[in-house]
Amino acid sequence: MSDPMRPRASLRTAVVWEVLQDALDRRVKATGRESLDVLDTGGGSGKFAVPVARLGHRVTVVDPSPNALFALERRAAEAGVADRVRGVQGDAHGLFDVVERDGYDAVLCHGVLEYVDDPAEGVRNAVAALRSEGVLSLLAAGLGGAVLARALAGHFTEAKQALDDPNGRWGTGDPMPRRFTAEQLTGLVEDAGLRVAAVHGVRVFADLVPGVLVDTEPGAVDALLRLEAAAAELPAFHAVATQLHVLGETQVGTRG
Repeated sequence: MSDPMRPRASLRTAVVWEVLQDALDRRVKATGRESLDVLDTGGGSGKFAVPVARLGHRVTVVDPSPNALFALERRAAEAGVADRVRGVQGDAHGLFDVVERDGYDAVLCHGVLEYVDDPAEGVRNAVAALRSEGVLSLLAAGLGGAVLARALAGHFTEAKQALDDPNGRWGTGDPMPRRFTAEQLTGLVEDAGLRVAAVHGVRVFADLVPGVLVDTEPGAVDALLRLEAAAAELPAFHAVATQLHVLGETQVGTRG
């Protein structure tokens, strides 16, 4: 079972998991409650929801896929946290058809904005689900990482197309509907009324390094993890990251 704790899987999730865990710990201290209410929109089979539940929090996962929710139920049961994980079928557009407003200490919105018709609405809905004091974890595909990957693969025309396309797509065969720059994502978060607490580049190097090198070179995974962590906070590397992570926090006194 893949989760953020496992070394090989953590090449893709370590930076996000560390930032998220720290944010949840800070919310625990701020609220004085050991268990938080967490909403994971588009949480799928529980890659983050189950580890968050392992920390003792209650997690509601909203996802449009019945198969993903079935896998979530199985994963939560195997991890012994079935009593703290609830899956409901729905999407970001109709979020409040299935969950309550102002009901959560933290909201995860990972891999959602790329697929919704209106990313700004998606972020606004995620923010509206937060309590007056809360935190938003936003993860989305980065434009620069896709451009770099196409160029390094020798697909220079596609790399240029991704740069020019308003949605950051390299062509009709591109499986990703939309990509973002760090400035676009932070703008969405700020426009929804949150303060941007942190921005991290995710998978800056991991997707570019040959897998055989990582798997066969002694200590390579740990060394690459350390490199990813060191580069993640540096703005210079945000422009080439495969994904971008933005942590937003409510501004006390600005929400009703």
